[in-house]
Amino acid sequence: MDTKNIKVAGFGGQGVMMFGQILAYSATKDEINGLWFPSYGPETRGGTANCSVIVSEKQINSPVFKNADHLIAFNLPSLDKFKDHIVENGLILYNSSLVEEKINQEGAVVVGVPVNDIATELGNLKVANMVMMGAYLELTHLFSDETIEAIVKKILGEKKANLFEINKQALDAGKDYVRKLGVNYA
Repeated sequence: MDTKNIKVAGFGGQGVMMFGQILAYSATKDEINGLWFPSYGPETRGGTANCSVIVSEKQINSPVFKNADHLIAFNLPSLDKFKDHIVENGLILYNSSLVEEKINQEGAVVVGVPVNDIATELGNLKVANMVMMGAYLELTHLFSDETIEAIVKKILGEKKANLFEINKQALDAGKDYVRKLGVNYA
């Protein structure tokens, strides 16, 4: 596996940090290197939030990178802020529930997924980040379903174990949406 530099960004409260943590923890579960580096705006809920994630078989020497291989943007301000910092043939995955205009970024594969709408159909807007995770994994095949599900269970813990099933449904819904689009990235 080549090193993957991943930027995840959105408003506080959208599950941006959890998304990044799941990727980093999944890397360590699969016995490769994973690093999660959070960055918060002045507020938490409603403020800006982003994190950098690096996944690599090689040693990771710094949590900082200029250009990302993959950008996961949960809102328009985040998309605008980071879309010009994507490597050639990189991936931009964005929340088309909140970003209504068609996004074109030369040199990148751009995929919009209406994660808020899908999560609302599932009955819980809070799983929008897991819809996005499912879409991301279907596009990149970065980790197996088993690895991601194990990490989601671990992060939810015993207190929130009852939420695992809705999170799994959200992962599956994100994957299904991308399959129906017929986009191939990996």
